[in-house]
Amino acid sequence: MTEPRDIELLRDGPRDARATLLLAHGAGAPMDSEWMEAVTAAFAAQGLAVARFEFGYMAARRAGGPKKPPPRAERLMDEYRAAVHALSAQKPLVIGGKSMGGRVASLVADDLHAAGQVAGLLCLGYPFHPPGKPERLRTAHLETLATPALIAQGTRDPFGRREEIEGYALSDRIELCWLDDGDHDFKPRKASGHTLAGHVAALATRVAEWVAD
Repeated sequence: MTEPRDIELLRDGPRDARATLLLAHGAGAPMDSEWMEAVTAAFAAQGLAVARFEFGYMAARRAGGPKKPPPRAERLMDEYRAAVHALSAQKPLVIGGKSMGGRVASLVADDLHAAGQVAGLLCLGYPFHPPGKPERLRTAHLETLATPALIAQGTRDPFGRREEIEGYALSDRIELCWLDDGDHDFKPRKASGHTLAGHVAALATRVAEWVAD
């Protein structure tokens, strides 16, 4: 397990928002990456409050430490719980994140939901399996997930394409938001007729509707 530490939160969106999203970053980019900034701005424009935080290994990089690979997702669960505790007064609270951040959130979601601490789970590009290794699934806990969840996924995401995911035995508490021709960052190819900006805007609208429901 990682050692407990103070969690620094980066906050956006209206103070009187109807819900707060707690988002963790992906494995290789910080909480204020260009991608995280764009998605956060879109959610805030939909009237949602957003709080972002970094796991300890990423915070250490920011402080000038060595660029070590991230720990296993299971070793980051306590850090995610600490971030939820830091936002305990913000309800309803939806937890989630980009790729690995969403995966870690999914591992703690049911315990926190059962305790009344979180209302839902939002995964932005869930890493269903490592690229090129579809046999190494990370879905066992998603088959029995009790927390209401929304997973946004590009249809050609190498961590889980649409034709693969539609064959998985996922919990009926999980809804999927498909972004046509999107990759792991939701970016479509130019020939598809879609744009990343368009996908981010559509995603924000869908998330706001889902939260309202």
